[in-house]
Amino acid sequence: MKNIVEVKDVKKVYGKSNEKQTEALKDISFSVEKGEFVGIMGASGSGKSTLLNILSTLDLPTAGTVAIDQKDVTKLRGNQLADFRSRAIGFIFQEFNLLENLTVRENIAIPLSLQGVRPREIKERTEKVAARLSITETLDKYPSQISGGQKQRAASARALITQPAILLGDEPTGSLDSKSARDLLDMMEELNQKDAISILLVTHDPAAASYCRRILFIKDGVIHQEVKREGKSREAFYREVLAILGNLEQ
Repeated sequence: MKNIVEVKDVKKVYGKSNEKQTEALKDISFSVEKGEFVGIMGASGSGKSTLLNILSTLDLPTAGTVAIDQKDVTKLRGNQLADFRSRAIGFIFQEFNLLENLTVRENIAIPLSLQGVRPREIKERTEKVAARLSITETLDKYPSQISGGQKQRAASARALITQPAILLGDEPTGSLDSKSARDLLDMMEELNQKDAISILLVTHDPAAASYCRRILFIKDGVIHQEVKREGKSREAFYREVLAILGNLEQ
């Protein structure tokens, strides 16, 4: 099984050499195989947000390499980097980031429009991904006319329409009520299991993390612990995650 993400010896230092420096990440290394559902957890200030910014190509490491779909993204610049990001990486954020003056259909289609895809293909792919995520009936509505859960599904459809190599979730359930959060996580789990979509989920929520197959716990800029769900039930895995988080905070 090939690796979709490979992080090797990544360091991130903030501050100039003649100033006080902060080492946010210290020699982080891990990989994500194609079709994996991996979680990243850690307390505020642990380095998980810094790691996410580097994985999403929004920031560069001070040292080390990050390969996504076997491409070293730390060497890409300018239009080349923007093009790779738009094609290979899908993002689901805590805030839905939908444009209020566009319909759901138009919001989902934005990545393809920016890539110059033909209108007929855009229409076909938009309707296909909307049907896959059960939001066909919302396509011609505006974000203000749909629920939070439907907004997050629309944002997910926009992230998936380019058929990215990796789907990055940044606290995607943070703005949702408990039912909508469960619905979104069920959908992500189904996409992972049925469509083999590789997912990397950054979350502080043990309930969300319990959907993952493997979790990396970050503390003080290093991977402190790794745990696999394997044959455990989601409830048993949730309790295990809770216990680990409790120990990390001590």
